[in-house]
Amino acid sequence: MTHQLKKIDDYRWELPQSGAMNVPGMIYTSAALQKTKDINEPVQQVANVASLPGILKASLAMPDMHWGYGFPIGGVAAFDWENGVISPGGVGYDINCGVRLASTHLVEGDIKDRLEDLVNALYQNTPTGVGSTGSVTLSYSEEKKVLKQGSRWALRQGFGVDNDIERTEDSGCMPNADPDLISKRALERGKKQLGTLGSGNHFLEVGVVDEIFLPETARVFGLFEGQVTLMLHTGSRGFGYQVCDDFLAIMTKHVHKLGINLPDRQLACAMIQSDMGRRYYNAMACAANYAWANRQILLHQARETFQRALNISPRALGMNMVYDVCHNIAKKEEHVINGKKQTVCVHRKGATRSFPPGHQSICSEYRDTGQPVIIPGDMGTASYVMVGTEEAMDETFGSTCHGAGRVLSRKAAKKKSRGRAINRELEDKGILVRWTGRSTLAEEMPDAYKDISQVVDVVDGAGISKKVARLRPIAVVKG
Repeated sequence: MTHQLKKIDDYRWELPQSGAMNVPGMIYTSAALQKTKDINEPVQQVANVASLPGILKASLAMPDMHWGYGFPIGGVAAFDWENGVISPGGVGYDINCGVRLASTHLVEGDIKDRLEDLVNALYQNTPTGVGSTGSVTLSYSEEKKVLKQGSRWALRQGFGVDNDIERTEDSGCMPNADPDLISKRALERGKKQLGTLGSGNHFLEVGVVDEIFLPETARVFGLFEGQVTLMLHTGSRGFGYQVCDDFLAIMTKHVHKLGINLPDRQLACAMIQSDMGRRYYNAMACAANYAWANRQILLHQARETFQRALNISPRALGMNMVYDVCHNIAKKEEHVINGKKQTVCVHRKGATRSFPPGHQSICSEYRDTGQPVIIPGDMGTASYVMVGTEEAMDETFGSTCHGAGRVLSRKAAKKKSRGRAINRELEDKGILVRWTGRSTLAEEMPDAYKDISQVVDVVDGAGISKKVARLRPIAVVKG
């Protein structure tokens, strides 16, 4: 089915309510981004999500949207906490896949002659690839502590500093996590993967701040032009995948008892206030906490690797967390809808929280500026640091985009890369890359993604997050 979008302005396009849709769709995009191949598939998914019970205001999609499981990746939807549903497809398999950014005291000239040594050390000391295992091996009882405590478990084991926790979304822990809901298979998968990067689009990247857009906000975030940064992108690994898989298997059968006419079986769901809904929410929180602990350990390991590879002290390095944001999550939040404060369950799948100045969920350091928003691009272009806004709270339940968004499937990307040396192409741009999987570079090559600048210009133009700084990659470690 082909849907006609109604242009509201240069950045907003409405999908009018029709058929089984309970609300309209609202897609943040541009005329240029709409030329993307296969745009009809994610637009149809926006319409499908709009048909779910209890959805509020609109089914939303960000400019990096592309086809996903049930919900489009880049999709945002909020459901009434008392009378709405929760759907694993609205969270995704990689629960709390997210991005963490750290600043340093270094400038590019400080590491230019040592960059190859640094990227080699980061590659050697960061477990990558499918099924990779880390240096942290857990007993079942200790793993359950990770699932309850999140980042604070890692901190108590000596991984990181207090400031890391303060600058993590939700302080790195969802409090409702219940490890007793987790299957033996998920626990087994999680025991050996803590402190690992994984594969696919997960990465660790050394970058340089090459442009500042909001100088005062950048100063508060600790960013300056020419500065060396570290960004890492990973999630809950095989543990989160298994949690999603377990509950999808149950919910696919459960949803038939609800009498909901789903347009797509991948939208399997449960009422939030049902036993099934609460069980999924509390199990999902376990995976979210696992992911935060995972990123906390990886940051600590990267700090130590920088110090050893560059032979500098922690003080000279000055690697400080800027922020940690999650992409694939469902959260209980309060939002004002039609002038009335309402408790909702916000699904952000391939979308980032974008809370404004003054919001109580933001750490005190950033409360006057708004929440840092980290938007990674592909490994050959740039990434952006943005900041949350009131417009996002008004329009998108405090949400914005999460990255560039794919335009080629992994299979199509591999086909297009035949005969090319992607690593050499990146080196010609001044970017050193190390990777594990045989097909990783082909699947993740820059051509496989949308133009990150076009994506960011949409959310900046729409006002749902504002550009603070641009980061240029100089070294990348891929799974």
